[in-house]
Amino acid sequence: MPKVTRFSNQQLAEIFRHIADLLEIKGEIVYKTLAYRKAADNLEGLGRDAYELWQEGKLTDIPGVGAAISEKIEELFTSGRLGFLEKLEQEVPPTLGELLQIPDLGPKKVALFWRQLGITNLAELEEAAQSGKLRDLPGMGEKSEARILAGIEAYSRRTTRAPLGKAWPYAQELIAYLRQVEGVRRVELAGSLRRMRATIGDIDLVVATTQADKVMEAFAEHADVMHVLSKGKMKTSVEFHNHLRAQLWAHAPQRFGTAWQYATGSKEHNIRLRELAQKQGLSLSDQALVHEDGSEITCEEEEAVYQTLGLPWMPPELREDRGEIQAALAGRLPQLVSIHEIQAELHAHTTWSDGKMSVMELAQAAKKRGLKTLSITDHSSSLGVAGGLSIQDLRAQQEEIAEARKAMGESLTILHGCEVEIRADGSLDFPNEVLAELDLVIAALHSGLRQPRAQVMERITRALQNPYVDILAHPTGRMIPNREGADLDMAQIIELAANHNVALEINAHPERLDLDDVHARMAIEQGVKVCINTDAHTESDLDMLLFGVATARRGWVTPKDVINCWGSEEIQHWLRSRRKNR
Repeated sequence: MPKVTRFSNQQLAEIFRHIADLLEIKGEIVYKTLAYRKAADNLEGLGRDAYELWQEGKLTDIPGVGAAISEKIEELFTSGRLGFLEKLEQEVPPTLGELLQIPDLGPKKVALFWRQLGITNLAELEEAAQSGKLRDLPGMGEKSEARILAGIEAYSRRTTRAPLGKAWPYAQELIAYLRQVEGVRRVELAGSLRRMRATIGDIDLVVATTQADKVMEAFAEHADVMHVLSKGKMKTSVEFHNHLRAQLWAHAPQRFGTAWQYATGSKEHNIRLRELAQKQGLSLSDQALVHEDGSEITCEEEEAVYQTLGLPWMPPELREDRGEIQAALAGRLPQLVSIHEIQAELHAHTTWSDGKMSVMELAQAAKKRGLKTLSITDHSSSLGVAGGLSIQDLRAQQEEIAEARKAMGESLTILHGCEVEIRADGSLDFPNEVLAELDLVIAALHSGLRQPRAQVMERITRALQNPYVDILAHPTGRMIPNREGADLDMAQIIELAANHNVALEINAHPERLDLDDVHARMAIEQGVKVCINTDAHTESDLDMLLFGVATARRGWVTPKDVINCWGSEEIQHWLRSRRKNR
């Protein structure tokens, strides 16, 4: 039987977006590029694995996937390559796709630079801009050249680490694979991914086994492996076709606890533990705790490592040497918020703006996940690219929401809200008399993120001072790894939020995770409530909640700090009490 390459939905989406980029640069007709982008978007938001649909012969059931694209997906699964893409990359240098990541550079400009100056990569573009070769091209000038150089500089500051949302689901697939390998008694996630950092270097995995050689061989032979970077008796490192890297450690079951704790880190947290062990006449490694006389304390479970050192077990998200060991010694570790305590989604979009679900479909998806409260918060008019609502649209939407409320009954409370754009002058899209009609108002920045700090801070200050703003969404506007956030004074924003009783959002989308963990902790220390939302546009987006909760946990956030943990009546009481004070 031929070897099958199991591309994930995300990998397929990336391939089709790459095709669309190259076709645009080539000058292909628009509808072809749009077809690939639509297929990519729908694959990314698909609730099922495209591989399983292929096995069932149902690829064309995916919206936007017709016969031509389904054939390409089948070719990828059956051969691990795509002839159409290989031919296209012979016509258009594949490295040109990276240039589209530079702000203000679209396919036409990239094609212009390629055809006129032979520019095929980022280094050549930077050299041409620095030497003034771009300014004399059609539609260019000195200012355009300067903007490109600034864009290249910003791009160079982006992280090369993988976003949490890309690494996490793939790691779950690896864990499932390893659990089927002969000799594996236990396999667990470790490293920065277990600590749920916003970005990760490698996927770290630890197995308990007495047959390490077999496990290492099976790992190196995984169908997705592109390169085996190193292979030993106890550790193997590989790179996959999706460019993620992973390291697998194998340890005897009786030593699994110390190995797992060590591999989880962080480095700074482990140094603190070793210092604590030394004070007790012990040394701590990935193998065991060792007395001065050489006798060992082996730990099959991670809890035993901490217990031996006189500490309670610590959630991995806290292990960053930010005071967690001192808090543990003093008995002051926080009871962190958990995903099971979230009862509400207060930031979600429907087909009224740029969402993919109707109000009723979104309500049913929220109920299916056990939520008790849902706020419909489509974009306001200024965000034209997202199909923002006019005042008339907003009021017309009330009828559809009323119908959904009637259908859902007491099983789900549906609030009518809006994600209102903060304009360039700091005013909001809708006047206060319109905002007063809404159950909930979320203010957000989507444009002008590169303004000087004083200017962008003035905009946010005005928004937070508006008596109808309940929540500030994704404050910095960052998009991991492609866009830096606005230059904000977060300490001042947190102080303003505290003074005006405005909640700050932790946006759970793994490309945002904004507030980040550091600022989330600053916020709750000043009594500011946070709100963990998925900013859902598709049904599968609702399942990104775990990333927002993880970010909150990294910020030492407890259930009492999170308004989504409240029941429907308590949320509505908070909203009404804010209105009474206006």
